[in-house]
Amino acid sequence: MLEDKKTKVKITFLVILVGISSMLAAVVTDHWAVLSPRVERLNTTCEAAHFGLWRLCKKSIFIVEEDPQGKGCGPISLPGVKNCSYFKHFTSGEEAEVFEVKTQKEYNISAAAIAIFSLAFMTLGSLCLLGAFGKGRDYLLRPAGMFFAFAGLCIVISVEVMRQSVKRMIDSDETIWIEYYYSWSFACACAAFTLLFLSGITLLIISMPHMPRNPWETCMDAEPEPID
Repeated sequence: MLEDKKTKVKITFLVILVGISSMLAAVVTDHWAVLSPRVERLNTTCEAAHFGLWRLCKKSIFIVEEDPQGKGCGPISLPGVKNCSYFKHFTSGEEAEVFEVKTQKEYNISAAAIAIFSLAFMTLGSLCLLGAFGKGRDYLLRPAGMFFAFAGLCIVISVEVMRQSVKRMIDSDETIWIEYYYSWSFACACAAFTLLFLSGITLLIISMPHMPRNPWETCMDAEPEPID
C-alpha cells in the first residue's frame, strides 16, 4: 500500500472508530426518546418515560412548577422514582402484552433486529480494514468500505423505524403520553450513520484502481502501484 493511501486509510479508520463508539452508545442506552403526559395542575405526580431498543424506563416526578419548555411532565432530569423494564421482544407475558398495546412492539423488534445487523456489518468491516494493513492486502479495503456503508444504512433504517414507533405511541389512545422529544441516544445513532456511511464511501474511493496519468492511456497501461 502506498504511503499516501495508507495515511488516508488511517485517518478514515479514526473516523470509523468514532462512528462505532457512537453506534455502541446508541444501541446499549435507553435515551432515544423522552415521553411526557400533559400536566394540568401543579403539586402533583406525573409519569414521564424514556426508552431505547431494549427497555423502557418510567419515572414518577413531583411537579411543583411549570416546565418552561411546555406543559409536559419534566424535564426528565428531575429527581423521582425510576422503574425500568426490559422489552420482552421474543417472549410472552404480561409485560409483553402491555408493550404490544402501548408502544407498537413490532416497530421496536424491527429496530432492534436491524441494529444487530448493523453491528454485524461493523464487525466484518473492522476485520477487513485491519486485514488491509497487511502486506499486499489492499483488496480488503473494498469489502471493508461496503460493510461500513451497509452498517450506516442499517442504522438510518433503525432510526426511522424508531421514529415511527414514537409517532405511533404518541398517536395511540392506549398511552398517556402526548409530548415527546428525541434525546442523546438518538443523536448518537444519527452521528453513527453519518460517520460510518461516509467513511465506507471514502474507503471505496480509496480502493479504486490507480487511474492513468494521461487521457490516452488505458487502466491496463497505467503504471502499477508498488507493493511493500
